[in-house]
Amino acid sequence: MRKPVKRQGAERYLLITLLSFASSVTVTRIFLELAGYPQLGGGELHIAHVLWGGLLLFVASLVPLVVANRWAYTLSALLAGAGVGLFIDEVGKFITSSNDYFYPLAAPIIYAFFLLVVLLYVRVRRPPTRNPRAELYRALEALEEVLEHDLDPVERSELEERLRHIASQQEQPDLARLAGKLLEYLPSLALVKDQPTFLERAMVWWQGIENRWFTRSRFKAVLTGGLFALGVSALWRMTSSLPLSSTAALLERSLAALVYTGRVKNSTGLIWFMARLGLETTVGALLLLAAFLMVFNREKPAISYGIASLLLALTTVNLLVFYFDQFSTILTAAIQFSLLLGLVYYRRRYLIR
Repeated sequence: MRKPVKRQGAERYLLITLLSFASSVTVTRIFLELAGYPQLGGGELHIAHVLWGGLLLFVASLVPLVVANRWAYTLSALLAGAGVGLFIDEVGKFITSSNDYFYPLAAPIIYAFFLLVVLLYVRVRRPPTRNPRAELYRALEALEEVLEHDLDPVERSELEERLRHIASQQEQPDLARLAGKLLEYLPSLALVKDQPTFLERAMVWWQGIENRWFTRSRFKAVLTGGLFALGVSALWRMTSSLPLSSTAALLERSLAALVYTGRVKNSTGLIWFMARLGLETTVGALLLLAAFLMVFNREKPAISYGIASLLLALTTVNLLVFYFDQFSTILTAAIQFSLLLGLVYYRRRYLIR
């Protein structure tokens, strides 16, 4: 009876945490870079932003413990994401004896943690199992709209469907009776006019723009251009990372240049750097192949190659790129993720019957 039950709207709260976390790290790094890495405090005191992250995490844990309203979960998710972003941004100081904030491994650790949260979000988005106990949990949580005098016809319809499902089952008759009593109570409730939220209004606005301007041909052209640009960019980074002269200088000179610039410090670093070059070459070639297939109207294989190459870049290649180039690749990762969403949306809208 104490088996965990997935909360109604859990995926939305986790998405808020995910976006807040990514924004926190990005904004912090950009601010520190622009401000010249200032220090808050003087003399022996240095109030690092990890302390502010811990404070936000503490407040995020207190809010749902103290406040019963459902909006407390949204606020807690927002504060938790910002807090963990400020906290993990200083991971380099905690994994090195010299408290090196710029330690090369820090950026891949932060990015890997972000990917784990994304994986968790993908799993949480799966539809929950419909059993009487879990459904009644969600029904009782939805009744908060009654206390807030904010129950609209759509919400009541969804609540009635959930309660009918519970009342019709025979496994737990006590829960079925409770659901039946709640069904008798629902028709007497006063309803409010359905008011779309800001996000819903934004979605309607974007849908209008999409229907008017983003025709299939234009959408396809944008995706093709994105695939081609990212493919060329990946191959360009690969050739520019290996400093060979135009006269095909010896490999020893190239390796010496890599060591001199500090991007390779030992044989292990050289192996990882060469792995990065090989993987970037593979991703760039696959992206260019996908772009050319889109040009010749081979959309299904083009979308498949594009998605596969972007997933490889986001989950594997970027870990190595973050190690060697640190946070300068944040924008590239954001573009890759946006293009991945575009490919998935195009396939779902135009290619899947």
